Amino acid sequence: MRMFDWAGWIVEVMAISFIVVVGIAALAIIVMFVIDRSQREDAIRRNYPVIGRFRHIFTELGEFFRQYFFAMDREELPFNRAQRDWVKRAISGKGNTVAFGSTRNLGVVGTPIFSNAAFPPLDNQFSTSESMLIGPGARHPYLAPSFFNLSGMSFGAISRPAVTALSQGAKEAGIWMNTGEGGISPYHLQGGADIVFQIGTAKYGVRNRDGSLNDDKLREVAAHDQVKMFEVKLAQGAKPGKGGILPGGKVTAEIAEIRGIPEGQDSISPNRHLEIANFDELLDFLSHIREITGKPVGIKTVMGGQQPFRDLFVLIRERGLDSAPDFITIDGGEGGTGASPLPLMDLMGMPISEALPELANLLREYGLKDRIRLIASGKLMVPGDVAWALAAGADFVTSARGFMFSLGCIQAMKCNKNTCPTGITTHDPRFQKGLVPEDKYKKVAAYAKNIVKEVELIAHSVGVSEPRLLRREHVRIVQDTRKSVPMDELYPVTEQTHS
Repeated sequence: MRMFDWAGWIVEVMAISFIVVVGIAALAIIVMFVIDRSQREDAIRRNYPVIGRFRHIFTELGEFFRQYFFAMDREELPFNRAQRDWVKRAISGKGNTVAFGSTRNLGVVGTPIFSNAAFPPLDNQFSTSESMLIGPGARHPYLAPSFFNLSGMSFGAISRPAVTALSQGAKEAGIWMNTGEGGISPYHLQGGADIVFQIGTAKYGVRNRDGSLNDDKLREVAAHDQVKMFEVKLAQGAKPGKGGILPGGKVTAEIAEIRGIPEGQDSISPNRHLEIANFDELLDFLSHIREITGKPVGIKTVMGGQQPFRDLFVLIRERGLDSAPDFITIDGGEGGTGASPLPLMDLMGMPISEALPELANLLREYGLKDRIRLIASGKLMVPGDVAWALAAGADFVTSARGFMFSLGCIQAMKCNKNTCPTGITTHDPRFQKGLVPEDKYKKVAAYAKNIVKEVELIAHSVGVSEPRLLRREHVRIVQDTRKSVPMDELYPVTEQTHS
């Protein structure tokens, strides 16, 4: 009986399969050739059919290869690998030490260098960071426990599991959590953390149909014991002079209900508050919110120059200190968790390195330093940056992107889309399932605690017992001569000259 020729049959099947695959590939190439020759949008594809498609593929892959293979530890923007690795070590629960010397180029203009003390305090002479009171004139002032806190990221811009993890992590670390402009959700409240409710120009969560402020909804928000303060957002670093942008793909039924907007439609906030066209109206608006809520009220903005702040502070002196905002959050022009037009992201607003010391000086000049707390924001996510901000004059520092990294952000640069691969800035369940709040909240807390710990370490090394005692003379700034100059020479501390 003749045996079946298995080897020959396999060879025949493989040959036929190869012919089919080649045929399909050839047909696909022909189809793409015809499409590319016919289309009019892309000149490269029209002139170089099929082959021209590889340009787009390589452009897309270039960002990936630069991040993982070609960029050095200190080269990448907006955050380099050394910064991201610090966060990774901080959230791991392991030691956050490195070996064999710094990879930082200390000759780069603007680099802060801290001046170590000849005789730093001994271990038993250190003290932990102290709480600070905000809004002493409010019916319910806030004693803020930590100098480092969570900046505004709204539910909508970030996902449900991300908000949940941040809320639980903030509670664990003893820091406040800013809601961002998207209103307050059950997930903000779930963790039990202190909350700063941000009122953006669209008044999400506390708005009437016409976009004006709804006092009854404002009272409802203020009734939550967890809500400690209200922040009126005038501008943010990502897009000074432009309202918030939430693509319609992110406006789910739940988010639409919380914000008070139509489901599935792009949500674009006005460029400014409808009720506020000058500083008189601003102070009236802040006083109105403070009266209704009984809680501290402040503003968030970006510095474009000194004169607007001088005008504001002159008016406060005229109207009385009770009219002043309880805090000012100053965001650097380099800030940017939010989706933004590129010209505003790149070109608008002073960087925090310049704005913060100038604003701190203005508060002193007008005798408002003890009345208005100064909060710094804008790419301040590692201990050296936070310590610099405190030395420059900040009372508090907030970070958004640092906490995004603690959640597992890989800087995929897809925050403005609904395709974030780590589940942080997407509402696609496929991607959200990768972000497990029960695990991530511990990393959020570890990040915040390690920031505080290492800023305290810097403070002790320069010779002071706790971070808010850092001063400008403790920091040197590298100049274009490659020499460093004490920061108090670049920005001398201003004495009060107005009363």
